[in-house]
Amino acid sequence: MAALCRGDGGLLCLMMPGWVTEDRMTVLHDIRMGLRRWGIDLNRYRPAQSAEARLLRLMQSVGTDAIVDVGANDGGYVRAIRGAGFGGPVLSFEPLAQAHARLLQAAAGQAHWQVAPRMALGEAAGSATIHVAGNSTSSSLLPMHERHAEAAPQSRYVSGEQVTVGRLDEVPHPLLERARAMHLKIDTQGYEMPVLRGATGLLPRVATLQIELSLVPLYEGQALYRAVIDWLDERGFELCGVVPGFTDERSGRMLQMDGVFARST
Repeated sequence: MAALCRGDGGLLCLMMPGWVTEDRMTVLHDIRMGLRRWGIDLNRYRPAQSAEARLLRLMQSVGTDAIVDVGANDGGYVRAIRGAGFGGPVLSFEPLAQAHARLLQAAAGQAHWQVAPRMALGEAAGSATIHVAGNSTSSSLLPMHERHAEAAPQSRYVSGEQVTVGRLDEVPHPLLERARAMHLKIDTQGYEMPVLRGATGLLPRVATLQIELSLVPLYEGQALYRAVIDWLDERGFELCGVVPGFTDERSGRMLQMDGVFARST
């Protein structure tokens, strides 16, 4: 096992096993503490410590045959789960013009990764204005709550874009027609419930689900975590994991997390 440490010159160097004379766990702890001074955290890659490893294990346990990635932005979620080992088909949705262009570039040449035409997903077909955030990832069809903007000023809205809105269960696509044990990921910044209500025709074929859950209002009119959990519970999904998310660094309060759900057995 090789490990990184900080040398006297302030540079990172590589320690090989034969150089380590202290207890291995003590050395690893010291390395981790040293890396944190650089803003880097070090964890073992296994389900107990890694969100991606946990999700992959869960998907393997239920036989997931496809991922539907709603609110894909530039494809970071897919890259992470691909890195964890999932090699099955993926269909990504993204409404922002620039993010959709980057998403197409990320998926180009990637086997089994398809990108839907630029569109938002919701409860009813139509059109809407999506508010574009300064950091892109906080963009939403809903007005932003001031608590969100105060906690992350870079997320304030800077412009708007007109976008087509459709129901997920009405999108014609071979992957949505063939998949029998989908993993549905929804990252739509407060717009989770309209997306879920527009996917009711697909939910019987969804085996696992990862969705943003807000602990406090971050967007005007959004459903908070208890309402989303109860809605999914009534439809046969149980909460089986959480992934920490957006935190107000001024207070240390977590404002948003991801909930991971699996169909009840």
